Amino acid sequence: MSTTAAALHTRRPLDSLAILLMILLCAIWGMQQVAIKTANATFEPVFQAGLRSTIATLLVWAWASTRGTPLFRRDGTLGAGVLAGMLFATEFICIFFGLTLTSASRMAVFLYTAPCFTALSLHCFVPGERLRRLQWTGIAVAFAGIALAFADGFVRSADVAQAAHTAHGAPLAGVAGDALGVLGGIAWAATTLVVRGTRLAHISASKTLFYQLAVSAIVLLGLALLLGQVKVASVTPLAAMSLAYQAVVVAFVSYLLWFWLLTRYIASRLSVFSFMTPLFGVTFGVLLLGESFSTRFLTAALLVLAGIALVNAPARRGSARG
Repeated sequence: MSTTAAALHTRRPLDSLAILLMILLCAIWGMQQVAIKTANATFEPVFQAGLRSTIATLLVWAWASTRGTPLFRRDGTLGAGVLAGMLFATEFICIFFGLTLTSASRMAVFLYTAPCFTALSLHCFVPGERLRRLQWTGIAVAFAGIALAFADGFVRSADVAQAAHTAHGAPLAGVAGDALGVLGGIAWAATTLVVRGTRLAHISASKTLFYQLAVSAIVLLGLALLLGQVKVASVTPLAAMSLAYQAVVVAFVSYLLWFWLLTRYIASRLSVFSFMTPLFGVTFGVLLLGESFSTRFLTAALLVLAGIALVNAPARRGSARG
């Protein structure tokens, strides 16, 4: 505990640089769903995810090599690293498949329920990460938003079915895509739990990221081969740019920048900004893909955002850290 407290004191409160960088990161992450959905028209979903991880793996390896950061030294983290990579792959299988069924705006909201699932899992499995009353309230608010968003999905599916004069078994592809978004958030939370609760918490950020990217690249490309998805339609400049954005900007630059911020600033203050990411995601989906949403879904999204903000709210000075 004393080591943790000492480490906390070495990290600074947020300054203008940190705030600007966090807003930039949230915008980058919010744009990711739009990039994936755009490239899905050219690359099969799992194959696209595998290419993304492969390119980013090579970039992280090159970065670590130039900095002299050892990636292959035996340190007892292989098992945890493989598990984190498997969960990372699961998250992106959910995202890439989900975006073939639902909109980028909806995926952004459902995926970024991850902080709530992270808080719940840390409360259950990591000592010193007990939830406060305000955080429990935030989780309840966020889950109410999820329920309302799913209700909206069922209503929209029913409307589509009625308009198409289909039978009672209306197609619920959009709802399935929403569910994959939530499963992606759960997988993301599980990855965080593994990183926080194992020896991965004590190694370099570059090696932790390398584990996730390298293992996911192997899993995703292998799965794409088994599913017969190793094929590409006519590659347009937009599809190539979308894939490059995911691999270089998101999976390489933004993740390393995020880890850099975590080493210099108080993590709880940085996490507060996470509620901005789905806001950017919805905005980009509407502006760039022409997506629309109902008042019901807007209300649901606001509930989820409010819940995330409450979950990440810092403890008041003098209150017990539970």
